[in-house]
Amino acid sequence: MGVRGTAVAVLGGDARMPVAAAELAALGARVRAAGLPCGAAPPGAEVFRDPGAALAGAGAVLLPVQGVAEDGWVYTEPGAGPLLLQPRDLDRLPPGSLVLTGLAPDWLQQEARERHLRLVEYRDRDDFALANAVPSAEGAIQMAMAASPLCLFDSEVVVLGLGRTGLVLARMLRGLGARVAGAARKEADLARAWALGLRPLPWDRLEEGLRSADFVFNTVPALVLTRERLGVLPRHAVIVDLASAPGGVDWAAARELGIRADLAPGLPGKVAPVTAGRILAQLVVRCLEGAPPGEPREGA
Repeated sequence: MGVRGTAVAVLGGDARMPVAAAELAALGARVRAAGLPCGAAPPGAEVFRDPGAALAGAGAVLLPVQGVAEDGWVYTEPGAGPLLLQPRDLDRLPPGSLVLTGLAPDWLQQEARERHLRLVEYRDRDDFALANAVPSAEGAIQMAMAASPLCLFDSEVVVLGLGRTGLVLARMLRGLGARVAGAARKEADLARAWALGLRPLPWDRLEEGLRSADFVFNTVPALVLTRERLGVLPRHAVIVDLASAPGGVDWAAARELGIRADLAPGLPGKVAPVTAGRILAQLVVRCLEGAPPGEPREGA
């Protein structure tokens, strides 16, 4: 199945979703929208208040990166919702329809199986996550520069976690002239850091790296910047936490110690919604055309 002529329901989300809808419409999809920010929808799109009506007859459904809650509420920006997705709404999709969501609660997974829908949790797919890491990293750098009187150039930087986002971020920071330490637990990640010109920082020596850090970027979705570790940081240090809420920082301790620490969820939709929306649209296209995860379309 290709995107041209396919009815695609685009539901909720942040500023990247109207861009994704417009990109899909430009490729020939019949867009059916509900709950987009500020009611934004591309010309010619059908706009609905009820998600079930938007799903009727759709060959694909694009749900937000933030996913769907256990109680069925779809993430929407203030003023755009509320948007409640219920099992009976899925009855309006033909069997075999594609349902893409950042994360799917158990009930959605079960209901999709029973209705023979193709459910894709895309937030952790390499083809999405690697592309999405670029606007995430640029946004984190923007936040850090706005929060500190120091240049990143010639500064001491620690990046916690060397997954997809961490590595992209660390390489950008090194390109800006920062002295970057990459902290990780796995030997393979530390070796990869060394091969990319970063300073490998084993996890059991993390405090050693934090003592001289001007900037700390966290990508680990667990409490890693504890009160004890925050206590060794210079007081001028700036922390930008890219991990999923609640992040990896002891926020109360950071406030007490006078350390600037900011949680940065959903950066792509905030700092680069056009790029992030195009990434989503291309994901829909690849999935409709049957490309395996991580495999680009021919000519892309």
